[in-house]
Amino acid sequence: MKLSKDTLTVLKNFASINDGIMFRKGSVLRTCDASKQVLAETTIAETIDEDFGIYDLNKFLAVLGLHQDNSQLQIDTATKSAIINDTSGRSKITYRICDATMIKNASDKSVKMPDPEVTFAISQADLEFIMRSASTLATPHISVTSDGSKIFVSALDDKNTSTHSNQLDVGAGNGKKYKMLFKTENLKMIPGSYEISISFKGIAHFKNTTKPLQYWVATELGSTSEG
Repeated sequence: MKLSKDTLTVLKNFASINDGIMFRKGSVLRTCDASKQVLAETTIAETIDEDFGIYDLNKFLAVLGLHQDNSQLQIDTATKSAIINDTSGRSKITYRICDATMIKNASDKSVKMPDPEVTFAISQADLEFIMRSASTLATPHISVTSDGSKIFVSALDDKNTSTHSNQLDVGAGNGKKYKMLFKTENLKMIPGSYEISISFKGIAHFKNTTKPLQYWVATELGSTSEG
């Protein structure tokens, strides 16, 4: 099996959420962070034939990169190994796999999203602008707020209103007034445009508009809503 560039890109992103990952039979990959505040899910082009775990995903990706774009992967569950060859057949790397018990919060189920009170779309350019603003201004929070008529996404420190902030108008509101807070560090989406749904019960869904990729992120204390 050869992992595509798209799959490798997603795995690199997932490694920023959880150090390890479980590859399960089929084509769906999931990961969850240590505090269970972020879950990500994708459907890959490849089909996984055996369940296996990778304890250190970044190291595994680095090993695959030793052959650049020529790594072929075969799972040997009998020896608990991933056999990584190059296309010439001259190199053979034996990389140890692990069980699900070795991986913190090895996700095997998707999230059932409650009916959302808020839905809107954000472009890749706007999302990247907000995330760059948060990095530049060193703000620990991203908020989605509405006065009823407009929706704003902001980079801010919700605990300290005297600090720098950036507010971006992203669309029309639906009459509801709210402030939904997220930790900046929890928004680890691959760059792209997303359809966003937020439930006042404390969870948001980010669905990539061009890739089979989605994230669920918990809202933070300090989130408020009216109506």
